Amino acid sequence: MSKDNKKTSLRYRLLWPIRNEKWQPITIPVASILFSFIVAAIVILLLGKNPIQAFYNLFQGAGIFPKATYAGYKSMLTDFLSLLDAMTPLVFASLAVAVALRAGLFNIGVSGQMLFSGFIATIIVGYSGLDAFVAKPLVLLIGMIAGGLMGGLVGWLKYKFNIHEVVTTIMLNYIAQYVISFFIHNYYIDPVSRQSKYITEAARLTLVNFEFANLKMDIPLGFILAIAVAIFVKFLLDKTVVGFEIKAVGSNRDAAKYTGIKVGSNMILAMIISGGLAGLAGVTYYLGDFASIQPKVLTSLGFDSIAVALLGNSHPIGIIFSSFLISIIDQGSTYMSSQAGIRQEIASVIIGLILLFSACGAYVKHKVSRLKEKEVDRKDSES
Repeated sequence: MSKDNKKTSLRYRLLWPIRNEKWQPITIPVASILFSFIVAAIVILLLGKNPIQAFYNLFQGAGIFPKATYAGYKSMLTDFLSLLDAMTPLVFASLAVAVALRAGLFNIGVSGQMLFSGFIATIIVGYSGLDAFVAKPLVLLIGMIAGGLMGGLVGWLKYKFNIHEVVTTIMLNYIAQYVISFFIHNYYIDPVSRQSKYITEAARLTLVNFEFANLKMDIPLGFILAIAVAIFVKFLLDKTVVGFEIKAVGSNRDAAKYTGIKVGSNMILAMIISGGLAGLAGVTYYLGDFASIQPKVLTSLGFDSIAVALLGNSHPIGIIFSSFLISIIDQGSTYMSSQAGIRQEIASVIIGLILLFSACGAYVKHKVSRLKEKEVDRKDSES
């Protein structure tokens, strides 16, 4: 066996965990996460700290492991419920990115769509005197409609005038940010917090300080809905004609058009669905985890959702698990910083590394495929 063939064979054997193409949608993201934590551990070691202790503190802060002590009315359960509360809008936002990606579109306007939906739901329902049984479902409905309209506008501009969706969504982000800021400052400002006035508890999608078993916990009412919507989106994309046509348009627009699929209509529909999901993210964020809107600020969650969608391989079920992981890192960073003496920005470094390694997934698949071909050729030549 030649030296080059030996190297090829060795590389192929070392990559055995990700060689099976059937399992690559799972094994490659898992490998990305492991590499990210390994690199983060090296950085923490260079800072003179114990990475194992730091990661343990990270999981403690997120409610995965118990803390040594808790404040009054708090426990591991309350921390975990806060994690789910923060995770809920991230699941919706990541699904919004994934649906657009399936149609070959890149929706980076999720933050703007979240803000627009949250603001519309706030002024229509959040400040009303409606009963909770009416207000909460109405908030969700308005969020979907508002986000869907904004997303549909992006799809229509793409179809009608061929304006790239990245440009459109960036511009709409700025428009939403500053127009809504104008209305908040002039009509809805809270003079103390300098944010929009707080919404009524009846309209809020998180039960705050709910007392049970001598604990005060935040219960995310939208979490079960987020899981159900993820399952529905999987069914829609994999088992329906609509999902097939959206994926066909995303794979090859010319071929889809040749087979009779209405490319423009499906692009608009995909962006309406994407925007509707972003709208659900907006109302579960601004009328759930929070109860007001900070003027001139776009939440970073809309941009984090891109990383989550990539890590989850744009698969709805994968997105649930990747949202859970990113939320753990985000929620546990403060406690890790206080206990391990590591700056909170290390959590952002870990998330950035996960995104970096996830973005290399296509390259890894290509290299594995090439090594597999070379290994087959080597065995054929030896036989």
